[in-house]
Amino acid sequence: MCYHIAFEVKLESILDVFPDLIVDHQLDVDFPTAGHISGFLHKPHQVMMTSRKDGKKHLALMMWGIVPKWIPNFAEAQKMWNGYKDDKGQWKKGIVTLNAIGEEMFEKTMYKEAAEQRRCVVFVDAFYESYHYFPIGKKGQRLKTPEPHPFHIKLKDNPYPFFMMAGIWDVWKHTEKNETTGELETLSTPCFAIVTTKANALMEKIHNSKKRMPVILNKEMAEEWISDGLSKERITEMASYQYPAEQMEAYTIPRNYYELENPRIKQSYPHLQEELPEFC
Repeated sequence: MCYHIAFEVKLESILDVFPDLIVDHQLDVDFPTAGHISGFLHKPHQVMMTSRKDGKKHLALMMWGIVPKWIPNFAEAQKMWNGYKDDKGQWKKGIVTLNAIGEEMFEKTMYKEAAEQRRCVVFVDAFYESYHYFPIGKKGQRLKTPEPHPFHIKLKDNPYPFFMMAGIWDVWKHTEKNETTGELETLSTPCFAIVTTKANALMEKIHNSKKRMPVILNKEMAEEWISDGLSKERITEMASYQYPAEQMEAYTIPRNYYELENPRIKQSYPHLQEELPEFC
């Protein structure tokens, strides 16, 4: 899947590639970047989409994680994401809405309309995924509980300081209590999910638990992805696209990378030499 990304890119770099892009006002004030961005925090992130009002490409901030229309407020959204106990004390497992499976989007009520009508491009400069290593126990047997070993993954010989992932977006309308006035307000929050596909040869080795990867698009495909008039067949075809493995590169990083000032620092793991010699 794809739950952790990096984005340390200047606005000017995006505008160099997309000079006609209309930048929403909020990004003139705040253009967030970070070496590690966790989707589980559901913070706003930069995406490109085609506006249905003017038909032009816009750069906007959207919350990472699509919320179904029937969720009334953030408190209920947190319960949906994180899980909760119902009235009978039974634990209800949380639902992760950070990704949408490309091959199944038109089969899912939550994603179907967005896939057909509201597609976007998510800007990143790298992403993180973990290899699940099963340690060897004292008796020489493989233990059942894996140890995740994270990788920093990016494009090789990329002409741009960023690359683009396919996404879908929606507008979540919800009611929240104004902290100042105490009155209820109806809000509209744009939100998105990254589209994933089956892993290519490189990602199949790294993401050995799920064997998935984000749908990575070149510039021409990105512009087509957010264009109007695409058939369901073409959308599904693009949502199943595997970026060539030979055009990607990866290396291992510290297991606590998300706590570090520089999460991209390399770290070797000698015990992975036998299983992943090309990365060690």
